[in-house]
Amino acid sequence: MNTSIFQKGMVLVVAVTAVFSGWAAYCGEGGIEQTIRNAMQPPTGAKRLPSVQPLTEPVVPANSRYQGGRFWVEARKDQVARFACSQCHNDDIVTEANAAKIAHGDIVLVHGSEEKQLSCFTCHNRQERDYLTSEMEEKLDMDHSYELCGQCHFRQKKDWVGGAHGKRVTYWAGERVVKNCASCHNPHAPRFQKRWPVTYSPPMKK
Repeated sequence: MNTSIFQKGMVLVVAVTAVFSGWAAYCGEGGIEQTIRNAMQPPTGAKRLPSVQPLTEPVVPANSRYQGGRFWVEARKDQVARFACSQCHNDDIVTEANAAKIAHGDIVLVHGSEEKQLSCFTCHNRQERDYLTSEMEEKLDMDHSYELCGQCHFRQKKDWVGGAHGKRVTYWAGERVVKNCASCHNPHAPRFQKRWPVTYSPPMKK
C-alpha cells in the first residue's frame, strides 16, 4: 500500500517538474501573452477594416427605443416614386380628366377586415398630402410610417423594435439599421400571398 502511494507521488513530482520546465522555456520566448499579441497582429500587407462601418443608406433615426439603445430605419420617402405628393395634391387646377387614374390607377387597396375596409384617408393626411395621419389625427412623417402601422399591428411593431420581426440591412458591428415596414410589405395590400417555398431542386417523383 505504502509502495503504491510512493510510486504515485513520484509520478506526480515528475509531471509537475516537466510542466514547470516547459513553462520556463516557453516564457523565455515571450510566453503566452506575447503569443496572443502576435496572433492579433494583421498579416504583412493586410489592411485592417474599421470596427464600425459608417452609415451609407438614406436612413433616419427611429423614434422608438429598444434595450440596445437607438437604432436607424430606412428612409421611406426616397422609395416613393412620386414623392412629394404635394406636387399634384395642391390648390392648382387639374386640367387632366383622368389624372387620378393615371397617377394611382395601379393601386389596389386590400387592407383591413371585411367589416371595416380602410380608405385612402385612413392613413393619408387629407389636408397635407406629404404626411400620414394617426388615429388621433396627428400628422406623421412618411419616413416614420412604422408608427402608423404599429397602431393596429402593435405586436409586430414590438417584435420589430426588438429585432425579432423585419430585417437588418447593415453590418452587425456598428449602428443598427433596419428596414421600414413598407420596405417589405405593400402598404395598400400588406398580406403576403401564399406560395410554395423555394427549393434547391424539384421534389422527387415517386
